[in-house]
Amino acid sequence: MTEVGKARKRKEDARLLTGRTQWTDNLRQPGMLHVVFLRSPMAHARITGVDVSAARGLPGVVAAFSGQDFAAEQGSLPCAWPVSEDIVIPDHPPMAVSEVRYVGEAVACVVATDRYLAADALEAIEVDYEPLPAVLDMNEALAPDSPKVHEAGNQAFTVKITSGDLEAAFRDAPVVIDRTYIQQRLIPSAMEPRSVLATTDGDSFTLWSATQIPHVLRVMLAVVTGIPEHKIRVIAPDVGGGFGSKLQVTAEEVLCLLLTKRLGKPVKWTESRSEGNLTVHHGRDQIQHLRLAAEADGRIRGLQVELLADMGAYLMLVTPGVPLLGASMFNGIYKMDAYEFGCTGVFTTKMPTDAYRGAGRPEATYGIERMMDELAAELRVDPLEVRRRNWIKHEEFPYTTISGLTYDSGNYEAATDKAMALFGYDKLRAEQADRRDRGDPVQLGIGVSTFTEMCGLAPSRMLGAANYGAGGWEHGSVRMLPTGKVEVITGSSPHGQGHVTAWSQITSDALGVPFEDITVLHGDTAISHKGMDTYGSRSLTVGGIAVLKACDKVKDKARKLASHMLECSPDDLEFAEGVFKVKGTDSQKTIQELAYAAFTAHDLPEGVEARLDSDATFDPENYSFPHGTHLCAVEVDTETGMAKIRSYVAVDDVGKVVNPLIVEGQIHGGIAQGIAQALYEEAVYDAEGNLLTTTMADYLLPTAMDLPDFVTDRTETPATSNPLGAKGVGEAGTIASTPAVVNAIVDALRPRGINDIQMPCTPERIWRALR
Repeated sequence: MTEVGKARKRKEDARLLTGRTQWTDNLRQPGMLHVVFLRSPMAHARITGVDVSAARGLPGVVAAFSGQDFAAEQGSLPCAWPVSEDIVIPDHPPMAVSEVRYVGEAVACVVATDRYLAADALEAIEVDYEPLPAVLDMNEALAPDSPKVHEAGNQAFTVKITSGDLEAAFRDAPVVIDRTYIQQRLIPSAMEPRSVLATTDGDSFTLWSATQIPHVLRVMLAVVTGIPEHKIRVIAPDVGGGFGSKLQVTAEEVLCLLLTKRLGKPVKWTESRSEGNLTVHHGRDQIQHLRLAAEADGRIRGLQVELLADMGAYLMLVTPGVPLLGASMFNGIYKMDAYEFGCTGVFTTKMPTDAYRGAGRPEATYGIERMMDELAAELRVDPLEVRRRNWIKHEEFPYTTISGLTYDSGNYEAATDKAMALFGYDKLRAEQADRRDRGDPVQLGIGVSTFTEMCGLAPSRMLGAANYGAGGWEHGSVRMLPTGKVEVITGSSPHGQGHVTAWSQITSDALGVPFEDITVLHGDTAISHKGMDTYGSRSLTVGGIAVLKACDKVKDKARKLASHMLECSPDDLEFAEGVFKVKGTDSQKTIQELAYAAFTAHDLPEGVEARLDSDATFDPENYSFPHGTHLCAVEVDTETGMAKIRSYVAVDDVGKVVNPLIVEGQIHGGIAQGIAQALYEEAVYDAEGNLLTTTMADYLLPTAMDLPDFVTDRTETPATSNPLGAKGVGEAGTIASTPAVVNAIVDALRPRGINDIQMPCTPERIWRALR
């Protein structure tokens, strides 16, 4: 049996699950100091004075600094995605110097021999503030008389994309649906809090960080601080989760580097959970105004999308690009004649937003899937039927959508049929009708989400066209060791996805080397010198393919050496299961034998190096487009407002599967996060701009007890854009599940005249809607 497709338990888990590994906060260095940051208690204020002198004299304190102390060298945190020519990108100092613009922004710091002594010393710092008005509501922020977050105003950018004749699509349309949906602000909650440790040996620096992007971080640290890139080494050790929250160049990373440069000693910072809720970038936060025009039979004529997207106080690494990642996804899997997308980015005095699992695509999928249910209700037809009338049929692939993307493969019919069978769709609809007829106080709702997403970020030329500040390629290397073992080096830096196992499976099949004889190295810019890192479900479809391409180059080198040693033409050699064999004979050489022969170099043909090692860079020709159908049954108690998920079925198509166990885990985790947005999570600010949800007692995360058992299955239509046929899976569950859950709740309540419940759909919100 080949390795690809085998349900291998993860190699990584022996150390990750038992804690026998190195997280950043585990690391110690001789003479290490600890830094703690004093953070603004005000959402918006001028800083009129900072006095750190009293803190400097306290026990254990080595140094204390204000933002003014770093003003000349701290630079501005980068935004790599200027999405329009007139975009406003304000300076973003890692430590505030003259003005604070959100609660939690760093204004001073204490460096001490112990993190708790440093924290105690913060109380001795005196900061004088001149309060300024908070700006919290996006609509009010755009009013001419609104207080300004930045001198240039509160509008960061506007973008409009049109395709087809929208006016004609809506003119005399038999059906027009007009809705406004709120994507609430979310707070990413990775298992491992952020942590940074910086060291120096004089003119060179090493930074350990719980980051998803060691390679990008290294480049950006050089740009921001002026330290030459070749003098910076970034290491991401094992990282406990990210979901986009560690796809960032953070103030703390920059400041730890500058502190160790100034003090000449190792400096470490690790956030508390409440500090993280304040200062990890937030996700989502959109107001979506959608209009859909359709024929009397439900065929979609046109779709208009107008977004207000809350940027928060600053533009972080990809903040303005996140809502635009949804621009090509609001049309979903559906055919239509015209489409218009408009987005306005708005500055507020809140923590900046940025990429969070799915990054723009969950928001878009939510919008179109809610609208499809509204269209079905208007026509009084089954929600799945209205989708069938509009989706791209399997024989129509490849299909170029109204938004300009070319979906290479898919079969929405097969995924939906399988999901309906597993769900018992018709039986549940019958039970729903019976409960309605009986006036049962506990009503049954059935939610549908038929979705696709674009992932495998991304073809570099497409990113260039979108004015993104980097490419979408990935790098991989394969080292054949003299003893026949293999080291794989990947530029894709994992934070829990199972790269070590999956890359070992790919390499094992490609080279015919046992799975156990392969190790995977990652996350250290001195070892993996080149990469674009991990986000956007790109690791397998870009990073894994780079490794596969490097394996091909290893085989090409080995073939030349084998033909020399076996005294035959390279064309006379067959390769299978790690063995080069001369066709029609018993003469053969294993790839391990060839690796040793290359190492000894006793008899190499002319022009052949003393190594089989190879590397490759892969730049995809297109995104990949996983899809699926998620079905959710929810029981809603109309007397209490309590909504309980009774059953959940997900049938996903992620192309060729390398490891079914890893896929299953990604789907389970993704669904959990999508359900969390639908039912539990919301970042809440008060009227003064204070974040009220700073702890896990206030910001609700579901536990295993709050979630149902998931029934999952797959269909498989291979991608045509890469040789494995793989599509991404890291974000699929999150993208699909939120509309499935909310559609189910609204479906249960629709006979009561309810067509929306604002997320999270708490019992109180449902109860109030019913009354």
